[in-house]
Amino acid sequence: MALTLDAAKWRKKRGTKRLLAALGAEEGLTRYVGGAVRDDLLGLPVSDIDLATRIPPLEVIERLEKAKIKAVPTGIDHGTVTAVSDGHPFEITTLRRDVSTDGRRATVAFTDDWKEDAARRDFTINALSADPITGELFDYFGGLADLEQRHIRFIGDPLQRIAEDHLRILRFFRFHARFDAGNPDQAALDACTARANDLMALSRERIADELLKLLGLPDPSATVEIMLTRRVLTPVLPEIDIRALGSLRTTITAERDAGIEPDALRRLAALLPRDALVAAEVGLRLRLSNKARKRLACIAAQNSGKSPEALAYRIGVQCAVDRLLLNGRAKEAAAIATWHAPRLPISGGTLIKRGVPEGPLVAKTLRRIEDRWIEAAFPRGDDFEKIVEGALQSTAE
Repeated sequence: MALTLDAAKWRKKRGTKRLLAALGAEEGLTRYVGGAVRDDLLGLPVSDIDLATRIPPLEVIERLEKAKIKAVPTGIDHGTVTAVSDGHPFEITTLRRDVSTDGRRATVAFTDDWKEDAARRDFTINALSADPITGELFDYFGGLADLEQRHIRFIGDPLQRIAEDHLRILRFFRFHARFDAGNPDQAALDACTARANDLMALSRERIADELLKLLGLPDPSATVEIMLTRRVLTPVLPEIDIRALGSLRTTITAERDAGIEPDALRRLAALLPRDALVAAEVGLRLRLSNKARKRLACIAAQNSGKSPEALAYRIGVQCAVDRLLLNGRAKEAAAIATWHAPRLPISGGTLIKRGVPEGPLVAKTLRRIEDRWIEAAFPRGDDFEKIVEGALQSTAE
């Protein structure tokens, strides 16, 4: 792991140099902070760069406008301004300290103390900052050592940090799944277990967002096992228990074998009972979109006994792939993933021309033809005509 930041490389990013000049980086007024610093030190790709500054929010806006940089007051009350420099967005936040918290939101006051601002962050690895000019790293709470060990540790008392923001329970497990090299920090784990009921005070949208981020990681199964063993999710998702772990692992392995990207919603379905009504209720409780709720319910219905093509024709390719993966049928899922359903080669109008009386009998005959056509693997030509003739004969009888 690198022990310094390549500041020159970062300054080459579009819009960065002009922004740093406007925010007094040369005078030590502004630093890189948070996930960008952490990920760069681990050699991971960095997309968004966040900045912290001693400059008050309104002055940040003044400086940006003077430098002809677009300033958007995205969270001005909490000190956050988004700068759009040469078309690239940067989030800039004035140094803060918490005045009061209630587990969901904080009242803050601005400060010029870098350590005080770092102390309000959740984990030691997220409290690192770097000088944009020299690349010098600032580590007030042992974050570099924890990063070296891929160890996720709260800053200060874990119980207190969770009381300040209950979402930190799920963030702890997400970061463990993403970075941790071994057993979770015991103090953190015990605190998350003890305060699991605090999750009930959070909006379900926040819970869903954090949980789906966790489930979308390459292989979160070891972390999910810890969460289920400790019953962390029980207060908000009692439908999920340790018995679901095997289904999650089957799905993850099948995704990998099929060469299909990890999918958080599919994995959530793997953790739920095979009951479409239960899945739909969970989707509603988590405030998922209509599309996501329908997909969750479709996956949970779990009828995957038909041929992959027949299944995909009936319920759609996406849901068919999901169900096949949940059942460990990786080869079939891979084969069907790019399949395009054919159109039934006959219409109701054609049936009427061939002597079927107008009315409900037309629809009934079409369904009979379609069922036989699907069962016969979608034939065309003479083979399809035989199906039609057979259906018409059944209708006449």
